[in-house]
Amino acid sequence: MSHPDVIVVGGGIGGLGAAFSLTRQGLAVRLLERAPAFGEVGAGIQLAPNCTRVLDDYGLLGEATSLGVVPDAMVMRDAVDGDELTRLDLRDLEQRYGYPYLVIHRSDLHGLLLGACERAGVELINDAHVTSYDNTADGARVTLATGETHQAGAVIAADGLHSAARELFVDDQPVSSAYVAYRGTVPAEQARVRSVDLSEVVVYVGPRCHFVHYGLRGGELLNQVAVFESPKALAGRDDWGTPDELDAAFAGTCDVVRDGLPFMWRDKWWRMFDRDPLMTWVHGRIALLGDAAHPPLQYIAQGAIMAIEDGWVLGEHIARNRTAGATDGAGAAVDWSAVFAAYEAVRPEHCRRVLTTSRQWGELWHLDGVARERRNALLRARDIHDYSFTDWLYGPTALTPDQEPAMFTPIPLSSGAVGEAAVAGAEERAEGAG
Repeated sequence: MSHPDVIVVGGGIGGLGAAFSLTRQGLAVRLLERAPAFGEVGAGIQLAPNCTRVLDDYGLLGEATSLGVVPDAMVMRDAVDGDELTRLDLRDLEQRYGYPYLVIHRSDLHGLLLGACERAGVELINDAHVTSYDNTADGARVTLATGETHQAGAVIAADGLHSAARELFVDDQPVSSAYVAYRGTVPAEQARVRSVDLSEVVVYVGPRCHFVHYGLRGGELLNQVAVFESPKALAGRDDWGTPDELDAAFAGTCDVVRDGLPFMWRDKWWRMFDRDPLMTWVHGRIALLGDAAHPPLQYIAQGAIMAIEDGWVLGEHIARNRTAGATDGAGAAVDWSAVFAAYEAVRPEHCRRVLTTSRQWGELWHLDGVARERRNALLRARDIHDYSFTDWLYGPTALTPDQEPAMFTPIPLSSGAVGEAAVAGAEERAEGAG
């Protein structure tokens, strides 16, 4: 079997995106996927401008837009009383960042990238379960469960949350959040769909739970996600996240949220894990990508986006690190040491920020009592065109550390008059209830 220039391990969104990005640079790419067929499980996925910018560079944004929905607004509401807390004008946001905020079915995005890889000539191999990774004298090698080996100039490990390649870097385990997600889609002919605004991405934030809905496939479907903290998980039980816990978690929420629960898939749920940030992603000619390097909690909707950005950054640095004197990128040798050094100089720090912010954002969503009142007061006071909390994330993907924007400045929940007013309001409501 001839050796390709690069082996990509993992046929998810991150692996396919990386394979396409590297093939665009004239490299021969072999992608190894452990499943017998390519596919993606789940429902909707949100693609912020930092991702649609990459899709546009790939020539895939038009196809993605035709398969998805470009919403007008993102709205945050309180899950208990249903009141609006704040919103983002996504059409104005598109003007600010130059690219749209798009929602799309996960399987549609996966299929789009798979088709792009097929057209580009990526060698796609199924039933290839990679169990180990090794460096060689002139590249890297992977070994399959069958004992078969594959060798290339470099290996990109996009093998997910339970990555075998990550073991080369750190002896860690996924971190349970004790939260679980239920998903479901509702056909447009259902009364449930007619009762909501499909031009909005809406998140209802509640005590230890939240609920999200938005339109998919041009409004043919309503995507719903229900997330809650599992008491069984906190108690150390193995059977956590069950449908009875779903119903109990949302019992105190508003009618709009509770009316959506019967449409959730109840035979499958997703327990939510991440891993602590990892700052070393390169081991010789082996590099981590996507969830293998930085699996996040999903609260700022950047998991798949980070993986797509990883692949784009690799491709851009390959273009900048060819053999001296090469006039045509295709076929020119790659300085993998320089490529991987540049990749590792910029991506781990960005993704560390996303991972830690995702955890903090999840905590903010799920507050109760006085802390919830303070959060709500701060969100209501926010200007609709305040982008101080998105500029660090939605702008152009950095290729070098100096291009990485400064982080936002956190606002304490107890800050100033807003915090005092929230406390007073909470005390008044508590007295009224008593």
